[in-house]
Amino acid sequence: MQRYSDLGERLIAGVVPLSQDRTKVLIVQSTRRKGWILPKGGWETDERLATEAAVREAWEEAGILCRVLRDLGTIKEVRPASSSSSSSTSSAAGQMRSVYHFYEVTVEKEEERWPEMDRRARTWVSYAQAESALRDRPALLEALQRSSMIR
Repeated sequence: MQRYSDLGERLIAGVVPLSQDRTKVLIVQSTRRKGWILPKGGWETDERLATEAAVREAWEEAGILCRVLRDLGTIKEVRPASSSSSSSTSSAAGQMRSVYHFYEVTVEKEEERWPEMDRRARTWVSYAQAESALRDRPALLEALQRSSMIR
């Protein structure tokens, strides 16, 4: 089951997965929209800490084993609600509200097979390439900007 804040915001955990030398970031294809995103997803009620959810999402979406380096903080996002959005996360103005908990991680291993490999491609990119790919996703772009990735 999905976690929500006291204000009804969907709680999401994600990672900024960096190469060992911090010059590349791993991004994955979005399954809902065109383009690329950082690995992220819902923080579930059986996960005590947001880091647990973030590491799980990194595995499911990108097939990576990673080590959490630091907390990048929370980022609030408000965007138009889709027709499939739960009413508990939509405001009266028809907007989806989410709170992202992002973590900077170092990728320790990339597996050849992972849960969402048939739905998502993954690719290593430079800071400039990631910035361009995430330009329509302000919360994800902010997480990238908060990271210690070498620009």
